Amino acid sequence: MYYVNRDQITARLNVISDLTEALRHIAAHWDGSLLQGLAQERALHMAIEMVTDVGSCIIDGFIMRDASSYEDIIEIIGGEGVFSGELLQPLLALVRLRRPLVQDYYEWPRNELHPFTLTMPAILEAFKSAVEAYMSKELGA
Repeated sequence: MYYVNRDQITARLNVISDLTEALRHIAAHWDGSLLQGLAQERALHMAIEMVTDVGSCIIDGFIMRDASSYEDIIEIIGGEGVFSGELLQPLLALVRLRRPLVQDYYEWPRNELHPFTLTMPAILEAFKSAVEAYMSKELGA
């Protein structure tokens, strides 16, 4: 029997609505200002952390193989059928942004609208739906 901390996963998935709202607002009102640039960075960083936190909880709860990196987390849960194959590449590309955002932040082009700001809301919503469907299938209602 698995011990999956549904409350922890749900709490993290519930952040998606705030992230998607923020990303959509930033994209719709982009002016290249420092404040919007920093808000964009934070929203993308939170998306990365949320996706990998949920992935880690799923890996631990369903006793999947150990992940060796952020990308590995996505590859493992994708390989286990947590989400569809069409989400794999966008989620991998998202987690690859972690290093530029967290370690190379001094080089990040804050005055540019990142393409993920436009596409990530739909991807995050699809990720949430997929995780919820996977947990329902594996654990029941």
